[in-house]
Amino acid sequence: MIRGAVLHVCVSERKGTAKQPVPKALLREDFGLEGDAHAGSGHRQVSLLAEADIHSLRTPDFDPPPGAFGENLVVTGLALRDLGIGSRVGIAEAELEVTQLGKVCHSRCEIYARTGDCVMPRAGVFARVTRGGWVAAGAPVEVLESMPRQVIQAAVLTVSDRCAAGTMTDAAGPAVADELRRVLSARIAWAGVVPDEADAISRALNDLVERGLDLVVTTGGTGCAARDVTPEATRAVIHREVPGLAEAMRTASAAVTPHAWLQRGVCGIRESSLILNLPGSPKAAVENLLAVLPALPHAIDLLRGKTAH
Repeated sequence: MIRGAVLHVCVSERKGTAKQPVPKALLREDFGLEGDAHAGSGHRQVSLLAEADIHSLRTPDFDPPPGAFGENLVVTGLALRDLGIGSRVGIAEAELEVTQLGKVCHSRCEIYARTGDCVMPRAGVFARVTRGGWVAAGAPVEVLESMPRQVIQAAVLTVSDRCAAGTMTDAAGPAVADELRRVLSARIAWAGVVPDEADAISRALNDLVERGLDLVVTTGGTGCAARDVTPEATRAVIHREVPGLAEAMRTASAAVTPHAWLQRGVCGIRESSLILNLPGSPKAAVENLLAVLPALPHAIDLLRGKTAH
């Protein structure tokens, strides 16, 4: 079992203020650190950084204090950057589940201005508290279950009014998740349903990209009906399109039915996440996905920065 220790516990009483080290704090289940302004019921309840990653930025002229990067817990002896979403970490009597890898910084902080770098976006880990308990400097930390980060981290978002309302059971989402596991050995880090509302779809996609997922696959809402708005919602999120993937899916599906040419799904990139739109029929969704699965591992490697040929 991989073991380490807590070096610092840090909280901030108000949002927008730097975190300060404290002797100890209570990790509350499904909330975060008691007394920290960023705690709450969301998925980013606690932030962690490895001391080794902080040390990589230290210079004779720059020695960041605990909490400088917005971290709640500084941990020594563990390579947090190797943990994927779903990993379970024990801290004394408490337990955390990793829910997000890194952080998208929308503005350059003071540390970036001074050093030209910031460790939280690439090495930070965010987690949800699944079991509460007190945490203090020196508390033991151990990886209870590791979901390796090098495994493809994927999410499946089903877009359907009826599934969201509970009047129909989602079949396409589970079918797509099964294929991702079977062919790519992907880790399905999240799966859920939203109605055919552009704002709801865009919010869900943005949230999943923020979590540091490699691949986000949607099913449904790609046709010509009035409420089929998944392509529009996706275009509002992505920074770059990958039209070849969408063309390959339509071409493969058209060999089965001419209705495939009515499928308006798009594929694109935001940050380091690849987003694919699939149709809502379980059969068509799997057919479309299988057409592009062989290309996805290389695309994900490129988005992870592995650009050597």
